[in-house]
Amino acid sequence: MAKGKRKQFFSVQDAREFYLCIDDLLQSEAVQSMKKFTQHGTTSTFDHCIVVAFRSFLFCKKFHLDYKAAARGGLLHDLFLYDWHDKQTRSKLHGFYHPGIALKNAENSFSLTDKEREIIKKHMWPLTVIPPTCREAYIISYYDKVCTSREVVVEWGGALLKAFNLLKTTKSETRDKI
Repeated sequence: MAKGKRKQFFSVQDAREFYLCIDDLLQSEAVQSMKKFTQHGTTSTFDHCIVVAFRSFLFCKKFHLDYKAAARGGLLHDLFLYDWHDKQTRSKLHGFYHPGIALKNAENSFSLTDKEREIIKKHMWPLTVIPPTCREAYIISYYDKVCTSREVVVEWGGALLKAFNLLKTTKSETRDKI
């Protein structure tokens, strides 16, 4: 592989198959409303859930697990539909309570399988205390943490670079004045 080129880790067929698993969910007002809320940094809840769902879908497909449940549960895992950054509208224990809220919202909007329910309810394990009973829920939990870490690091990294450049500029201006 040529230097600087990144290998694509999925095919068009993978993307098409993923879309077919979640198409009905994407059409709903509830899922579309996730675009209004920020998840981490500048990432919307919708975008976060899409990435978690797609990465989990690919993993489950590769290892012959229930990739459809992973795609659907992954998309709905943060369907809590409020701004968790707003101290007026959220619980102080958002990390512990939002899986139950997301599950209730998903059950009110869609017909879910038991595995999809498990994925949504347990995606914050070990905060949920009771461990998942299916492998797909562990996988969503894992990719949720991976994607969250990346979203936060990108945001912090960008802020750190801005601060560093500001300090560098300020230092050179100060040096020029001496």
